[in-house]
Amino acid sequence: MAALLRSARLLKYSSASLLQVLGNSRHAPAAGRLYSGVVGTPRIGFCVRQAVPGRLNVNSLLSYRSALPCVSCRQYGVVPEQRGLVRDEASVAVRSKQAQQFDWALEKLDSSVRRTGRVTKTLLLRIFHDICRTGYPSGNQALLLLRSCGSLLPEVPLTERIELAQRIWDKLQELGSIYDVSHYNALLKTYLQNEFKFSPTDFLAKMEAANVQPNRVTYQRLIAAYCEDGDIEGASTILGFMKSKDLPITEAVFNSLVTGHARAGDMDSAEGILSVMKGAGIEPGPDTYLSLLNVYAEKGDIAKIKQTQETMENADIHLMDRDLMQVVFSLTKAGHQQYVPEIVEHMRHERRYVPDAMNLCLSLITHGHEETAFSVLKSFTGLLADTQTNDSPDLGNFFLRHSVNMDKSVENIAGFCKDLKDSGLHSSPLQFTLLCALEAKKTNMAVALMRRMKEEGLPLRPHYFWPLFTYHQKDKNIPGVMEALRGMQDLGVPADVDTFSNYILPSFASLDSAHTSFKEAGIDLDTDSLIAAELRTEASRGNFARLLSLMSSPAFPAIDLSAFRSSLISGFRGFHDVEIMAKITELLYKDARFNQAVPETSENVAYFLYSLIDSMNEGEVQSKEEKLREYFSLLKNMNINISLNIFRGIRNILESYHVPELIKDVLALVDKKENGMATDVALLRGLEGRLSFLEKTLAELKAEGKPANSTLKKIIAHLCTEEKMEKALELKTQYEADMTPATYAMLINMCCRHDNAEEALKLKRELARKDSEVALDAQKYVALVQVLSKHGKLEEAIDMLKEMKEKDVSLRDGSISLLSRTMNTAAMKGDANTIRRLQETIFTLGLAKPSNNLCSPLIACYLESGDSAGAFDAVVECHKQYNHMPKIHDLICSLVEKGDAALLQKVMEFSSHERGEMMMLYDLFFAFLQTGRYKEARKIIETPGLRARTTRLQWFAEKCITAQQMEPLENMVDMTIKLFECDRDDMYHYLLRLCKETNDWRKAEATWMKMQEENLAPRERTLRLLADILKNNNQEVPFEVPEVWFEEVKGQPEMFLEQESRTGASPRERVTSSSKEATVEDYKLKLLSLCKKGKVQEAFDILKETDSRGMVLSPAAYNNLIKALLARGNIEDAIAVKNIAADHIPRFCLSDMANNLLIISQVKRCQVNDAMEIFKGMLQADQVPSHLAITRLVQGLASEGNTQDIQGVEALVKTLGSVKLSSMLFVNNTALAHIKNGEIDRAVELLESVYTQNTESQNTSISFVFRKVLDANNEAALDRLSAMAERLCNHFASYRSAADLFLVYLDMGRTEEAKFLLQRCAAVNEQKDVMFTYMLQAAQQPGQADKIKRLTELIPDFTEKENIYAHLMKCYSLDKDLSSAKALYERMQAEGVKAEELTLKRLALLYTEAGETLPFQEPPESFRFYADKLKKQRLESLGPADD
Repeated sequence: MAALLRSARLLKYSSASLLQVLGNSRHAPAAGRLYSGVVGTPRIGFCVRQAVPGRLNVNSLLSYRSALPCVSCRQYGVVPEQRGLVRDEASVAVRSKQAQQFDWALEKLDSSVRRTGRVTKTLLLRIFHDICRTGYPSGNQALLLLRSCGSLLPEVPLTERIELAQRIWDKLQELGSIYDVSHYNALLKTYLQNEFKFSPTDFLAKMEAANVQPNRVTYQRLIAAYCEDGDIEGASTILGFMKSKDLPITEAVFNSLVTGHARAGDMDSAEGILSVMKGAGIEPGPDTYLSLLNVYAEKGDIAKIKQTQETMENADIHLMDRDLMQVVFSLTKAGHQQYVPEIVEHMRHERRYVPDAMNLCLSLITHGHEETAFSVLKSFTGLLADTQTNDSPDLGNFFLRHSVNMDKSVENIAGFCKDLKDSGLHSSPLQFTLLCALEAKKTNMAVALMRRMKEEGLPLRPHYFWPLFTYHQKDKNIPGVMEALRGMQDLGVPADVDTFSNYILPSFASLDSAHTSFKEAGIDLDTDSLIAAELRTEASRGNFARLLSLMSSPAFPAIDLSAFRSSLISGFRGFHDVEIMAKITELLYKDARFNQAVPETSENVAYFLYSLIDSMNEGEVQSKEEKLREYFSLLKNMNINISLNIFRGIRNILESYHVPELIKDVLALVDKKENGMATDVALLRGLEGRLSFLEKTLAELKAEGKPANSTLKKIIAHLCTEEKMEKALELKTQYEADMTPATYAMLINMCCRHDNAEEALKLKRELARKDSEVALDAQKYVALVQVLSKHGKLEEAIDMLKEMKEKDVSLRDGSISLLSRTMNTAAMKGDANTIRRLQETIFTLGLAKPSNNLCSPLIACYLESGDSAGAFDAVVECHKQYNHMPKIHDLICSLVEKGDAALLQKVMEFSSHERGEMMMLYDLFFAFLQTGRYKEARKIIETPGLRARTTRLQWFAEKCITAQQMEPLENMVDMTIKLFECDRDDMYHYLLRLCKETNDWRKAEATWMKMQEENLAPRERTLRLLADILKNNNQEVPFEVPEVWFEEVKGQPEMFLEQESRTGASPRERVTSSSKEATVEDYKLKLLSLCKKGKVQEAFDILKETDSRGMVLSPAAYNNLIKALLARGNIEDAIAVKNIAADHIPRFCLSDMANNLLIISQVKRCQVNDAMEIFKGMLQADQVPSHLAITRLVQGLASEGNTQDIQGVEALVKTLGSVKLSSMLFVNNTALAHIKNGEIDRAVELLESVYTQNTESQNTSISFVFRKVLDANNEAALDRLSAMAERLCNHFASYRSAADLFLVYLDMGRTEEAKFLLQRCAAVNEQKDVMFTYMLQAAQQPGQADKIKRLTELIPDFTEKENIYAHLMKCYSLDKDLSSAKALYERMQAEGVKAEELTLKRLALLYTEAGETLPFQEPPESFRFYADKLKKQRLESLGPADD
């Protein structure tokens, strides 16, 4: 072997050969991130870290090292005999498609690896299946998949990894993938990382049979394979091959030889390799020392490991944490895990430490070393805790889940859970482990875990057993069901109503047979849950006679209707026996046993009737109309009443079903007296009945000589609602003395709506005579301007504008749009004079800033009259005066259609001079498209040097989509195929959006064919859109609809470690350093100082020192230390301090703040009962809990399903006059508690009552409930809640809940659900204040730009573009995203949207930080100045109230 090594020194060595890296370099950085290795597998590969004398291309070296830092490099071999024919057949387009698909797959895998350092088997298989589905996998894709089958799968056992790699190799080869040397090298690497035993000789023979020549990397990895088995002779053979082929011996080869000698038992030779390397001119680097450390670890020689580490430190060679984790893995595998803590101590907790350590834990668990994995986990949970943002800690989830998946023993897992719980690292580890076991369908493990939970006193919920029942329910396996039920009994978990009704009783043919089995098993038949379940079962099966018998029995217990409402509705829908149905309804109405929630009202049954009608579709109602009428008639005879609000809901449904006669029968159930209505007609006609009542009241007030202005205002408001102008004006004349300014304002507005300029002006003058100081709001002023200018009263209209200025009435966005429409009306008449006068007045008075919308009517006026020259002059004038170029597109289109080449040339020169040549070309391109001159348009877009301007292309595409112009959009997509930097997926996405708008599935199908001809790999959103179009038209989808496999990381918070104090003195020494004997005051001051600096542990040490010396500090010192400890979540030490203080100070008690912190900390630890006791104690001591403490306590109670204590807290809070909390805190959390207990119906009923029974609560939010339900993936609850939101929106005109759900969907990235909700609840579009508030909140945090863009895509007009763009710019500023900010600014310029000064200031800062030149003048003042200015403008824009 020595001779062999001597010959190795003499081998011809060329550093240039290390740089022969061919292939697709643009993927190199991503590949480097992907394949830099994962902890837990042998480190095979090489890394050039030391320059070697010889021929050296410096530029190549620099580019190589920047592109591929420490990544195994490959030299692509050429196989002409195998490749030639295929390359001739494969078109350029096919290769382009392969490259796009490679990017797509690489992006997914790369994202996963960047976030977690690993890839899941599920993700890899999905990408594999997608690639196979294309039918023509590329070499790059094959390479990507093979490389992912090694150490990137730490959760998969080694044998499974090898099977997966072989399966991918065989399948892709079967599909026609051509393998070159890089693929064989990747397969070799996979073998090595998975410790697969193979014959290197056979492998070379396999390559030779495929006519693939090995390269240097192949030989290196074959040497590594021999060395892994300690076969130095085999390695020497390969070295001989390398020598004969004049290949260089790199550091990677020497590293393998270190391993080979060690595993052959020759440690001296292994250590001697370092000297051989130096003799060959290669300085041993970190990888070489890592190889040496690994072989020492395999021998368990900790002394040698420490010695080698010292040698490295002296040579200034440092290993990364990931390298040391290799040593930890080697020690553990060799059975020397006792030395692991000594290695862990040397880790520096670098930025990638946490994901790498997690992968090490996963690998150790996979290899059966979970104890060591847990010790590693505990070494970095402190770092995870620093980044924890939730109230309840859940650190170690990945560890517990993988332990379950690998079938570790329950005893071990339970021990890990106990340790995590005791350490405060996980709030509910056993519950989470149980969830994992149930998800993995490990029944025995789940039962064992539940027994352990019971032993530890943890609550067991009935729904934990549902998966166990499900297994037996499918086969009607009654013995299995009873065994699971007995298991619940043994564990002391009573089956609730949902368990009985959904999982137990359906397995039995009848209730009698169920009773027989229950009696034999000793199960109590008189429990409320079983009785309620029986009610559900009988109701759903339609056994009404037995149901009535059960409910009528005096011995029947009290059970609220909500417990079986859904089943009763399901049974009632059949209407098999109307008489018994009516008797059951009467019993529900009159028997308080079934109305426990609000016994004094009848709303329970009324809501039941509404739900019954709501559950029926139009066909059902129409076919059963006679039975429904009979049913309602029987209810009337039984004196059953419903509220007016419920009637309206039922009426709205029945009106949409076209059954007017049935509405009258429902109306008969309404109590007219209680609702202040005299007749049925009053209820049927709503407003008219109310109006007659008000008119009667008005006459009575006038007869008595009392003020009637309020009543008159209400009557006129009703008349305005019904647009009865003549009657309103008559009343005004009759009761003119009682007219108020607000009443005048309503009448003026109605006259404007009715286009009655004379009457509107007359009323305005009367109002001015009555009170010259009163001001209308901006909308009514603009309505006056509109109607007056329309009827030729221009001077009066201008007077209104002047009055607005005098009375300081600011124009809002909606009012400005109305002004623009006013001038557009004049433009349609060709009245340029009116437009000019109005524009000059508006801009001169400063009522509104010049904008494209306000300037465009003048140009439109000239275009309507055919005066193109006048239109051009007006554009030039607008640009000079206001820096806007409105209607330039329409002007160019007009000139193109007329063929006026001379004027078109002038317009183009003007556009080019003012906005640049590229913008001019796009103007011309879009004009040609718009006018159907497609040949000329193609010539424009093929101008050499023209680049894709995303914002301009998007503008025209959106214009075509809005106008539903398919032909110009389709031509634009076709013509831009070769446009530089054009996003083809975006283009086809626009086309498909228009197909969806027009419901043209044939065009969508043709678009799909074009995409395939173009060999485009569409994004997932495009495929989903196409699939939606085809599915909606009952067409087959010719591809698999992609799923969202993972989410991008929203942000990685930095992890900071506290620096250790430079002094090594103990706390006591530091206290006494300045004097020989420290006093109590010295200790107190030092303790308070340490608390203030955040050095809590040192402060606690000082306290223990004072206590040991018998010193007593002041109550403030103890209290401050307790607060500091609680702020760190250290409850145990805080309680210890409290006990010390109580021993020394008899009546010591915590301050308000300390108690608040204690409540929050205990809730975070899931010690909710203790927190509740602290809360009650505070109230008894006359202390005031903070809002945050109460909120956390209520949320904690909700998480445990404790509705009773939530109500108790609410009652106690009401006794505190100084604490003002929203009632929705208790409503929302009570609903969540019901959902936690499986009582979804009660939660829905509670939330729905907030909106249906209280008109003042229409703007209250329940988004907290939606978010929690979505976070918990509770599909059942989500279905019911979303149905409730839609019902409130469509039947009760209560839109807030639907708007909340829409925004929560949007915020959580569930855009398709948001879009679907928008389609079903169109009124959500109008909730603009809610949308605007959401945008304001989103713009306060980084990474929210996409959410705002999604909102604007779904609801484009929820606010003005100026607002949207300003907030988007704010988001880009927070994200430091200059490229997006540039694109936005270009879009604003293209659309003529003027940027606010604050927006320009933010953009200027991004340019400055990037070192780029500003394309505009930066506003000179500070950010604060422009922010205050903008705030002031917005406050001033709030118009005066009418009333």
